[in-house]
Amino acid sequence: MKARFEHATLAGMIITLGIVYGDIGTSPLYVMNSIIGNQGSINLTSPNFVIGSISLVFWTLMIITTIKYVCITMQADNNKEGGIFALYALVKKNAKWLVWPALIGGAALLADGTLTPAVTVTSAVEGLKGQHLLGITFSNSQWHVLIITTCILLVLFMIQRFGTGVIGKSFGPVMLVWFIFLAAMGILNLTKYPAIMKAFSPIYAFRVLFSPENKAGIFILGSIFLATTGAEALYSDMGHVGKKNIYMTWPFVYAALTLNYLGQGAWVITHEGDAAYRGVRDINPFYEMLPGMARPFAIIIATLAAIIASQALITGSYTLVDEAIGLKFLPRIIVKHPSNIRRQIYISAVNWILCIVTLFVVWFFRSSQHMEAAYGLAITITMLMTTILLFEFLSGKMKRFFAFCIACFFGIIEAVFLMASLVKFVHGGYITFIIMMLILYVMIIWYFGNKRRDHYENESEYVSLLDYRNQLQALSKDKSIPLYTSNLVYMTNIKDHYQIKRSTMYSILDKEPKRAKVYWFVTVNETNVPYESNYTADLLNTKNIVDVQLYLGFRKSQSISVYLHQIVHHLIEQGVLDKQVQKYSTIKGRKVGDFKFVIINERPSDLAINTQVSELDKQLISGRIFLQNITASPISWYGLQFSNVVEESSPLFITMQHDQYLVQRKIYHSIHTKQVSNINNAEAQAQHKKKLSPDNHHQKRLSSHKFFGSVHGKRY
Repeated sequence: MKARFEHATLAGMIITLGIVYGDIGTSPLYVMNSIIGNQGSINLTSPNFVIGSISLVFWTLMIITTIKYVCITMQADNNKEGGIFALYALVKKNAKWLVWPALIGGAALLADGTLTPAVTVTSAVEGLKGQHLLGITFSNSQWHVLIITTCILLVLFMIQRFGTGVIGKSFGPVMLVWFIFLAAMGILNLTKYPAIMKAFSPIYAFRVLFSPENKAGIFILGSIFLATTGAEALYSDMGHVGKKNIYMTWPFVYAALTLNYLGQGAWVITHEGDAAYRGVRDINPFYEMLPGMARPFAIIIATLAAIIASQALITGSYTLVDEAIGLKFLPRIIVKHPSNIRRQIYISAVNWILCIVTLFVVWFFRSSQHMEAAYGLAITITMLMTTILLFEFLSGKMKRFFAFCIACFFGIIEAVFLMASLVKFVHGGYITFIIMMLILYVMIIWYFGNKRRDHYENESEYVSLLDYRNQLQALSKDKSIPLYTSNLVYMTNIKDHYQIKRSTMYSILDKEPKRAKVYWFVTVNETNVPYESNYTADLLNTKNIVDVQLYLGFRKSQSISVYLHQIVHHLIEQGVLDKQVQKYSTIKGRKVGDFKFVIINERPSDLAINTQVSELDKQLISGRIFLQNITASPISWYGLQFSNVVEESSPLFITMQHDQYLVQRKIYHSIHTKQVSNINNAEAQAQHKKKLSPDNHHQKRLSSHKFFGSVHGKRY
């Protein structure tokens, strides 16, 4: 996919039109509508107000979209991938606090994705009011608009699980027609009032901000900002199409948008005195400026463009969540790949949550004008967070002072937009803000819960698998203990030097010795090749301990039981493992024995008595484990639904805390006194002496591990 878009091509540019510009390309449907709504009605506008408003739109697109994102931010690509999380991955080593703008910006971007499909589709469908189309006459009722919008969105969310590869091929040509139509209708109307071209001068933009004709004052910027809400999506989609295709197509898109805004402005100026529009608040200049014969075509193409914009936001949400899972910002969720394209994914949980929230937004606000009043607040937050991360990136490319000046320039502009958008909070912006805070809360719990758990997992919580080879070999041969299973499998990640969680070895040796013919420790690694399925097997110079590294393509199902049967069969055929003859079996000549998978679930119950963990950290770690338990279970994640699986509970920290040791004080032998029996714990006594010794006061209790040197065994 990446190699395909390494250079700009005609096919690549058409595909880019369909993938990248859906959001920003449909902004003419509602921007002028929102601006006029701030004034009260079209009759309350004036030529200077309209020219100034169009000037603000033009220069916002120039400064934010063109200069900041296309010219500067797109230079910050992470292996040709873009987006706020990709940018964070480039600069996260600079400072730990940079995780905060990444978390806040990502949460705001996901929250914004719930409003975009609602406002774009509703705006397009509202054009049907009073129209006669395909033999059907539509009424002016908003209820009909809501029903049609709901049906379109439901169908859109329902088809996601099938993949959008076939539909996606038509996105580019449709958007090409859309932009040509925007430019043509704009030119048709601006010729009726050529003076609208004054909007290219930034002077009119500054004047309208402080003009008494502008009833919204500085808050008009909240409506102006709607014109550039797709800029962040443009950066995020860079990895899908390549930056060169964006460089080649953006001038065409920018020109088409500008011409259409100029045409809408010209129409408003020439019709501001019309009695038919006197006192009418709900008016959309985009549809009103069209000739009667073009109206049906406009409604159809606008609806298709709105669907494409919604599709881009939906798939963008999948990608954003997938990246967040990779950065450990969100818990593990089942990700499916409906096609062979690596970036095309489907996340059922995200799809239906997004569907429910989007439909709620449609029926809560009921009209596009009300949605516009709440739209854009979250994305201004994302843009500000991107600017902070961009400053860190630019600091590595130029002198920090110049990077600071660039960041301040964009940051001040975006801060003004944010302040202007704050008025939207009381007009429904609180809905997206609440959604953003909920997403941010989950991210904080998961990310910092992991960090704090890792902080408290000191060296004593990890052991070397090499240290237990002798015990595992002896246990496997000890016939005084009943055979637990032929193949005992633990799904775990083996770290460098064969480091493994103590809880795994505790499960095998301490809870109840589990005798098996072979002990398997399996790690699953996902690769970028769709159907790759490889493995390595490290036997640690034994015949019954195997460290397996599975390398599975992103489209390959994680049916671990099936793969493990194949691995055992391979190793037995090669003479590496002994045959596992089954006395009783439905399969003639069976060489592979039975399997039992052990899943260890961590429980935070030991946190309550752990005095070394602060109360805040207890809440973070407990919340992290709760999220883990309600999202994808290891059984479903590894495809073990039909396997013999044993789930065990384990405390987070197996090693005892210092204040949990008992120290023997005195033993009574009197028959008249109740005898108190203490466990003779030599280790506890020694610990007590250490506490009393000045030299050992600050020593910690560590596990002593004998290291066998560089023992890697043979890999197969």
